Amino acid sequence: MIHGQVLPFPAQPSRFERRLDWFAESRRVLIGIWAVYIGLRLLVLLIPVVPTSDAEWYYLRAISLAEGHGYLDNAGAPTAFWPPGWPIALSLVFRKFGASLLVLGLFNLASAALIGQLTLALGRRLFRDEAAARAGFLLLAIYPNAIAYVPLALTEVFYTALLMAGCWAVLARKQTAQLVGAGLIFGFATLVKAQTLVVLPLLFAIEWLRARPVWARLPRLLGQGLLTLFIAFMVVLPWSARNHAQLGHWVLVSTNGGYTLLTGNHDTATGDYTPDAPVVKDLMARTDLDEVARDAEARRLGMDWIKVNPAKFMALLPKKAIRLWAPDGEGEWAYQGGDPNYARFETLYRAVRYANQGYYLVLMLGFASAFVAMTVRRIKGRQRWIDWWLLPYGVTLFPTAICLVFSGQSRFHWPVMPFVCMATGWLVIDLLGRIGRPKAQAVTIH
Repeated sequence: MIHGQVLPFPAQPSRFERRLDWFAESRRVLIGIWAVYIGLRLLVLLIPVVPTSDAEWYYLRAISLAEGHGYLDNAGAPTAFWPPGWPIALSLVFRKFGASLLVLGLFNLASAALIGQLTLALGRRLFRDEAAARAGFLLLAIYPNAIAYVPLALTEVFYTALLMAGCWAVLARKQTAQLVGAGLIFGFATLVKAQTLVVLPLLFAIEWLRARPVWARLPRLLGQGLLTLFIAFMVVLPWSARNHAQLGHWVLVSTNGGYTLLTGNHDTATGDYTPDAPVVKDLMARTDLDEVARDAEARRLGMDWIKVNPAKFMALLPKKAIRLWAPDGEGEWAYQGGDPNYARFETLYRAVRYANQGYYLVLMLGFASAFVAMTVRRIKGRQRWIDWWLLPYGVTLFPTAICLVFSGQSRFHWPVMPFVCMATGWLVIDLLGRIGRPKAQAVTIH
């Protein structure tokens, strides 16, 4: 018998570890998070905010479609200005339940509930940790700017539900036929935001590179990706055909692409969305151009400016990125213009806006730190670096690339925030686990 031998002896789980286990396993915890998530979003529906600006356009288009008048501009002429997916979806709800702000809010609430469920499902899938998934869900539940959008007639809540559902359909598929559903979802999402299809190559690229044999798997995944893109294109095609029939030109989705390009690229551009710039206002005031020609002229003006001013364009890139990612809480603007009681509660609104900005910065700091922490962990564990945990970071490239070409608007990062919460939730649980984990005790055998 060997005397005096020191052997490591696993310590009993600490009280803190048991609490983390309770957080991950308790049904009551999950119900509680759901109660907070839905309760706060129901509460904000009590605010009588009427649609203004972009929201008013979408809301009126939805009413026009619900009444059978078609997708018309304010003068009653057929239009393809701005993508039609959100008004089309909202019009179907209005046709069934009537057009009202209450119906709008409840439809957004249903979309928000889907976002919550997908935040949990994707969090479990990406990070393989129930506690991390729940933590990400909780972070999203109390995020003020996410709550603020629920009563608004803007695209963000509905679009984010579609984007996340499309990602889940690709990740969770068990057979190729299920990609038809993913294609349908991404196709309709493209009708809401025309640039959506760039997400599909990202999804299949991650799946391709996450496991060996890389090259042997490429033909199958390439075929699946092309199938999904084809289905999505077939969803968009009827709308494109409608545009050709009613406008006399082929317009894939909408006629605001050139307009948006010009608002971010002209002599007085600052990196922000500037629709009041003289060059933009002058173009929009021209009566010798129809809608399609005006959009084409705006695209030409924007592209010509970039070609003539490459240095100025490059100088705008960091300003656009900062404008996209630095501020948050822009949902308050809708209340400022649409809530008749805003003046009475302006101090409260601003306090929530400032608190939201601080909370947002913490989320983004956690998001960046999670990238570093996961990278270090996978390198130390000799795991393949590319895996589904990279999806939240890949999704951030989607609005970033768009804003660098067009203009920076903080509203465009709204659909990314559930993914940010997932990654930050994983980091929180990982740090808490490290802090609360007791060290192994050394036991001497005599």
